[in-house]
Amino acid sequence: KEFVNDSTELELEEKYGKLADKLHTALHEVIGHASGQLNPGVGETKETLKNYASTLEEGRADLVGLYYLYSPKLQELGLVDDWKKVGMAAYDGYIRNGLMTQLIRLNLGDDVEEAHMRNRQWVSAWVFEKGKADNVIEKITRDGKTYYNINDYEKLHDLFGQLLRETQRIKSEGDYAAVEHLVETYGVKVDPTLHAEILERNKQFTSAPYSGFVNPVLVPKMNDNGEIESFTIEQPKTFAEQMLFYSKNYSNLPVVN
Repeated sequence: KEFVNDSTELELEEKYGKLADKLHTALHEVIGHASGQLNPGVGETKETLKNYASTLEEGRADLVGLYYLYSPKLQELGLVDDWKKVGMAAYDGYIRNGLMTQLIRLNLGDDVEEAHMRNRQWVSAWVFEKGKADNVIEKITRDGKTYYNINDYEKLHDLFGQLLRETQRIKSEGDYAAVEHLVETYGVKVDPTLHAEILERNKQFTSAPYSGFVNPVLVPKMNDNGEIESFTIEQPKTFAEQMLFYSKNYSNLPVVN
């Protein structure tokens, strides 16, 4: 409630936010990272885009997800019952996080350094700036608090498409100068006044800015012929226990798997 602009945005988040987030993650991973070809003769992204390769690729995958989330095709496929409201919730949440709430992870005065945080900021800041003439996203100050309200989801969808086209061009052509300008202009620096405000507003909450999870362990049951016949599921008790287990058993993987 603290960071949403109005009751409509809150209702969308409560009803569709979790589904929208899961669908965006799925589209990001399955379609986003799996798509996008390099032009003939262009080197690998890590070679051409260097220190910006990771955030460019994460942003490009985010944009694939954002563009296709706002589509009736999702409803045709039976994935959602109201594609427009799911898309609206996804756009609200992405802009809210990219321009405000992810800042709780930074100390006041810090630049954005982590690749995913950078990409969420440069995507959000770029569409905010490019949509100013049409008031696509409105920055609102009320009672000393900042909010961002999306006034035109259709135009925002188009802006996401424009930025997706540009990020794909950058990747395909290996355009280092363009990605440097994009990231350094929109994805690194933080407005210190807004940052201080967000940190102050977040003090009322006790949840950590980062969270982790403990994976279940599948333990195979073998028959006399050495074949797997079933599995049992065991749950490690702590995150530390699981990390130590991974370190002990998987720290040095074989050259040939």
